[in-house]
Amino acid sequence: MGKVTGFKEFERQDEKYTSVKDRIKDYKEFTVPLSDKEITKQGSRCMDCGIPFCHSGCPLGNLIPDFNHMVHQGEWQKASWLLHSTNNFPEFTGRLCPAPCEKSCVLGIIEDPVSIENIEKNIVERAFKEGWIKPQPPKTRTGKTIAVVGSGPAGLAAAQQLNRAGHTVTVFERDDEVGGLLRYGIPNFKMEKGIIDRRVKILEAEGITFKTNVNVGVNYDVKDLKSFDSIVLCGGATERRSLPTPGIDADGVVQAMDFLTQQTKVLFGKEVKNQVMATDKNVIVIGGGDTGSDCIGTSNRHGAKSVVNFEIMPKPPGHRSPTTPWPFWPLQLKTSSSHQEGVQRNWLINTKEFIKDENGKLTALKTVNVEWKMVPGQRPQLIEIAGTEKTWPCDLALLALGFTGPESTLADKLGIKKDARSNYKAEYGKYQTNIPNIFTAGDMRRGQSLIVWAISEGREAARQVDLYLMGKSELPSKDVTGDLVAM
Repeated sequence: MGKVTGFKEFERQDEKYTSVKDRIKDYKEFTVPLSDKEITKQGSRCMDCGIPFCHSGCPLGNLIPDFNHMVHQGEWQKASWLLHSTNNFPEFTGRLCPAPCEKSCVLGIIEDPVSIENIEKNIVERAFKEGWIKPQPPKTRTGKTIAVVGSGPAGLAAAQQLNRAGHTVTVFERDDEVGGLLRYGIPNFKMEKGIIDRRVKILEAEGITFKTNVNVGVNYDVKDLKSFDSIVLCGGATERRSLPTPGIDADGVVQAMDFLTQQTKVLFGKEVKNQVMATDKNVIVIGGGDTGSDCIGTSNRHGAKSVVNFEIMPKPPGHRSPTTPWPFWPLQLKTSSSHQEGVQRNWLINTKEFIKDENGKLTALKTVNVEWKMVPGQRPQLIEIAGTEKTWPCDLALLALGFTGPESTLADKLGIKKDARSNYKAEYGKYQTNIPNIFTAGDMRRGQSLIVWAISEGREAARQVDLYLMGKSELPSKDVTGDLVAM
């Protein structure tokens, strides 16, 4: 694949960023694209490695060596066709995926891995620019109707696949715009919302109906879903984790998703009462994941006085840990573009108290350093280190602690069973709940996960729905080993 000696001749090159002082002035994407010539070189780095482990690393089973080779050959339209054959929305994954494919790249054993994610992004952007991505409505309709609840990546993928099978699909979204967390949970500087809009226009032109401001089970009676032949629940895992910490009710302790959602809505002229601002405040972000990073980037754009990040886990090593050898997802320190914009990062630290004044306003956080005691056969124990208590000035504490699972409203009203982790119960590979015509996919089924997994599950669930309704399906699928099965 690629150029036989390409991985020896060319070093990995990634997109550059505009300067910090410039990019924090607005909420636009700030990457500087590589030239077509350079992207071609990057595609040439793909090795003829015999067994492409990148396939198994990617939940979608993307045909990575194949589209890399097409880029190397300058066959961009063929590269787009290959990419879209397994991934409905490479413009999302090309910007937001943590790229497990790159972590399992064979070249990554000895060199920097192939820049698969950036190549993917460049393929789809070239395809949109050249007009290769066009609506493809089905030639015939089956007469079957399907309701998809939730318009995040799982819901959108399921909807497009089912529409391609000829079914009539209606997508219900409780917010005022389509996209789920892609719309309001992901800051605009990571993905501008026009990226979602142009794809939604394609889906609408293909015949999918979108209904926004419809919260099924709240302002839309679940009994009305009975008019559909099948239902696919893709509502995500949106129950936010909190802390059992004294003072958590202080004015100034805010859930990260509220903070991020408000900012994106304001950016697009939506009405937001009492927007939470980080301007001139001492901000502490609790949680070291991607959402915490997004809060850091947003706080810096607000003009925060200081930004501090707490993580209760140990600081990961700078390189792949021996405990997570190739081709597994590595335990490794991640430094995002938002971290580079300014933050004080702290590991092995636990918040003991949110301190508030007589008016209930947050003024400080009290913390203690911790360590994890490992006992064979038992869960790790969190041990506080005596004498390490510290008080931090804080006007705004952002809780970026992830999600505990999906909201229970739909499960309760529809009679759907849940698993021990509160997810909607449906076997992986089947996606069918205890109610035969109701299926579920994405974070609602598997718990908080990656966008690439959501798209994969949406596609797989669509095939199962099609099989349920028609007795057969021509929709493509992956089996549990990650191999594509025949259409």
